[in-house]
Amino acid sequence: MKLSTLGAVPVALLSLASTSLAQTTPAQTVTGTILDAADRTPLPGVTVVVKGTTAGASTDANGQFTLVLPAGNNTLVVSAVGYVSQTINATSGTVSIALKSDVKQLSEVVVTGYSEQNRKTLTSAISSVKGDDLRDIPAASPDQLLQGKAPGVQVSANSGVPGGGVFIRIRGSNSVNASNDPLYVVDGVFINNSNLIATGLGNQVASNPLADLNPQDIESMEILKDANATAIYGSRGANGVVLIRTKRGKASDKTRITFNTYHALSKAPKKFDLVTGQELATLENERFLNDGGNPALLPYRSVASGGRGLPEEQQTYDRLSDVFRTAQTQSYELSAAGGSEKTQFYIGAGYFKQEAIARPTDFDRFSLRVNLDNSVNDKLRIGTSTALTRTHRNVSSNDNNPVGVINSALFPRTNLPVYNSDGSYAKYGSFDNHQALIDNLNNDAVGTRGISNVYGEYRLRRNLTLRSSWSIDFNEMYENNFNNTLILAGQPRGTATSYLSRDITLLNEQTLNYNVDFGENHSLQALVGNTIQKNTFQRTSLFGQQFPSNDLTSIASAATQTGSSARSEAGLLSFFGKATYSFKQRYTADFSLRADASSRFGADQRWGYFPAVGLGWRLGEENFVKDLNVFQELKLRASVGKTGNQAGISDFAALGLVQGGANYLDLPGTTPLQLANPNLSWESTRQWNVGLDAAVLQNRLQLELNYYDKYTSGLLLNVPVPRKTGFASVVENYGAVSNKGVEVQLTANWLPQGAVQWSTTFNLARNVNRIEKLAAPITAGSRDIFRLEEGAPLYSFWLYHQTGVNPENGNAEYEDVNGDGQISVADRQLVGNAWPDYFGGVTNSVSYKGFDFNFLLNFEQGAKIMNMNRFFLVHGGTQSNIGYLREQLDRWQQPGDITSVPRLTTNAASNNYGGVVQNLSDRYLEDGSFLRLRTLTLGYTVPKEVVGQAHLNSLRVYVQAANLFTVTPYSGLDPEINSQSGVQNSKNIDWATVPQPRTFQVGVTVGF
Repeated sequence: MKLSTLGAVPVALLSLASTSLAQTTPAQTVTGTILDAADRTPLPGVTVVVKGTTAGASTDANGQFTLVLPAGNNTLVVSAVGYVSQTINATSGTVSIALKSDVKQLSEVVVTGYSEQNRKTLTSAISSVKGDDLRDIPAASPDQLLQGKAPGVQVSANSGVPGGGVFIRIRGSNSVNASNDPLYVVDGVFINNSNLIATGLGNQVASNPLADLNPQDIESMEILKDANATAIYGSRGANGVVLIRTKRGKASDKTRITFNTYHALSKAPKKFDLVTGQELATLENERFLNDGGNPALLPYRSVASGGRGLPEEQQTYDRLSDVFRTAQTQSYELSAAGGSEKTQFYIGAGYFKQEAIARPTDFDRFSLRVNLDNSVNDKLRIGTSTALTRTHRNVSSNDNNPVGVINSALFPRTNLPVYNSDGSYAKYGSFDNHQALIDNLNNDAVGTRGISNVYGEYRLRRNLTLRSSWSIDFNEMYENNFNNTLILAGQPRGTATSYLSRDITLLNEQTLNYNVDFGENHSLQALVGNTIQKNTFQRTSLFGQQFPSNDLTSIASAATQTGSSARSEAGLLSFFGKATYSFKQRYTADFSLRADASSRFGADQRWGYFPAVGLGWRLGEENFVKDLNVFQELKLRASVGKTGNQAGISDFAALGLVQGGANYLDLPGTTPLQLANPNLSWESTRQWNVGLDAAVLQNRLQLELNYYDKYTSGLLLNVPVPRKTGFASVVENYGAVSNKGVEVQLTANWLPQGAVQWSTTFNLARNVNRIEKLAAPITAGSRDIFRLEEGAPLYSFWLYHQTGVNPENGNAEYEDVNGDGQISVADRQLVGNAWPDYFGGVTNSVSYKGFDFNFLLNFEQGAKIMNMNRFFLVHGGTQSNIGYLREQLDRWQQPGDITSVPRLTTNAASNNYGGVVQNLSDRYLEDGSFLRLRTLTLGYTVPKEVVGQAHLNSLRVYVQAANLFTVTPYSGLDPEINSQSGVQNSKNIDWATVPQPRTFQVGVTVGF
């Protein structure tokens, strides 16, 4: 069954079985309507035939038909591709036939690399997510929609910032310096997912390029995981591939117009818990005494005696309520789809606006998609998939940034007023005033993106098709930032920056596909093809300082103006082939090979070769299994292959480079920039996979099980070189990383048919990551929190291990690893990592008549999080301008106290907060396990008979809650965070990060 058949309106074949046909009887007339049972929409173009005669009719645009039948009882056998067959008795009069979707039948065809394959013969590990499973989720980007839905795919948002970065890993991380993100292919276009935001925003990636895609346009997503599925993409497939298909028109379908809208309100489910002004004063007095201060000179004593006022006289100023707000989300989507046998189309336009729960950030997107397919004649078919997007981001700094909005509200002491006595913004230490930032931040990023594919298919012979396509991914980001004199970044007289960044990917592909069935038992599917790809990146930067007024914000008004520009290009040439042979749909073998040549490598090292093979055996078709009468499906799969990686390194990584700007005596000059390495070549990942597919209890229980082993060698690493060379490092192929894991997915169709339908899908995965080979240990992240070394996994925390707090004197005690009697850097050790022990999700769907109810749970177990909020705000008094979290109230106060929080003191000798240790201990490393109710949805589809009176085809209303609850031992705002997402080899750092919001939304979908 071809996928194109699924995309068309099904043609139902109605056959009449009657023993009275041969008799001469009066004619009877029957009229009827054929509907889709799910949404009660009519099915036009359905062919109705009377068995044994030439009489027939086709349903009209309203799904209605009229047919002349012989007198007597007649049996109508109704069947349609993609629907459950049913039998009804009909005589004269009116009948209504509702066809139910056959989930098993619809899942028989899977999109693979450059082709389609029957799931029965599939030998690869591929997870499928349908568009209906993604609808209505309030997410700005499609990658977030995969959370908890595909085994082995770990997805987490770096923060709750709309359109912000997302951490996604398919079967773990393979690389140290190169990219670990999967390849995204949208309707045949390779999507560039590089972040173009140039504005300094701390370490948090505030731009997710996939947010340029409208999730409402998605028909389905296929996640290719093992080497047999991804090797056809060669150097692009090492980290997995996500194939995204968007909606298209259907043949013989009248034009259907759909309007979908929802409105949502979001709030932070939790806020930072700070001490009151009175508690802060009490803590400061205690710290003063513990440091040996004179009791008569307490900092918080009566004003008359020269103090700041007694503790009980201190006020509490709530800054966090100014930052966190009830945010709104709006989405409007209007689409039209339809077509004839010759031409099919889909046009969708949307507007999406989402406020962050932390002021002043927000995100909005205008999108337009046009998908068109036309059969010029019986041999030639042409078409296009084109999407245009305009985005706007109001971005603001957070995480590792002292002038971030959240930090400016979180860190200042709670007894200090927000405004000065004259009404101006009050600022303390190195922190900005949070309200000044909210009122005056002017950081705008406007994105323009065009993703388009134009193709032509020519059928050379009955089983041989040539396809050529031309694609472009044009991504541009224009940023204009002005810092006025009311915020620290704009002092003394204002600063401004402007960036224009452009990333263009051009792609041309040719494929030749051959499909044939010979004999009764043999089938062969083969293809060959080539790809030519060119990437161009360029950026122009302008800077201005010293403005005459806060009202003049253009850089043209600045007294000092400077600028710079950069440009780089890279090319990729590829040839590939694949063949799939199946015998009786019982034994299947896949073979594929791809050859890639990249301009980024040395002239003699540019070609990489990536083969793969997969085998499948449907044991369920063997007699010795059939005789058991237990399995409806039982299949063993195995595959092995090799993929490559070049993403994440510079376009000129193999070349020796010099740069200008080394001027001398007003004369231009150059200086060496990079050592050459003509031997630089591909990272390569070898992966093997074994799998089992099974179905029992009349397909009500389905199991998919995979075990995989990945080994990546020739890592693209910055290897240290002797300083006498004038350089610190050079990019070389050195090092290895492995990933091994198990994936399980279990689907239970408890009630597959009837008035009540109920299904549940559970998936669970475990991945073990390990650095197998490394030239030398590498530290990463702020304060070198992470350390990469052989035998340990990536994202391993390198900290001091606090063994406890001495109950007699209140001093923190740490493990003396080397036994030299003192605590030093040599005593830091690996104390955990950011990888979960296992992760997964549970999806549950129930429908009854017009009602639908579903929820999605996702979970992680065992991952560690470094809570930098506690690092700074449980500081024991060492930070004179920073306040305290309430945890500080649990400190040691007197002999006999049992606690993990040391006494208040600034004495470095106590090893509490200062000295060598500097708080970098696992005291702040927490268990980040969580169970989250991702979505909970209740919807109602109004019966066709009711909406028809309003001249509508369909109407669905629903309510939904997102992130309704989260069960976690983590003390921070959200266990799903990573404030250092822009730093390679770091994860699970919580540093004043915007949490995932709790959202309530109401929506409606109307069909015309």
